[in-house]
Amino acid sequence: MSDCIFCKIVAGAIPSRKVYEDEHLYAFHDIQPAAPVHILIIPKAHVASLADCNQSHADDLGRLLLSAPKIAKELGLDDGFRTIINTGKGGGQEVFHIHAHVLGGAKLRPLVDSVASA
Repeated sequence: MSDCIFCKIVAGAIPSRKVYEDEHLYAFHDIQPAAPVHILIIPKAHVASLADCNQSHADDLGRLLLSAPKIAKELGLDDGFRTIINTGKGGGQEVFHIHAHVLGGAKLRPLVDSVASA
């Protein structure tokens, strides 16, 4: 898509700090990191969001998820990492090209507050 910032990054029209690339995926550092290590992994084929995926996207989705632990390990996230896919405006998605966030490098705060059991 000509107006998609992530498609422009994949095409090399917008610079990025690439950490991984193959024929299907591209991964790069987030420009507004929420953790010491914050990587975005995107399929090269444009799909707006997870909600727009169907069975024809299964291979790219599998590749995306399976690449996360490999990339995390290469970046030294041996103690663990968080993977997030925001979907739609209500889910916090800001760029409408499906992508996974991989965060780590520090103890991450819980996404849900723990409830003490009695």
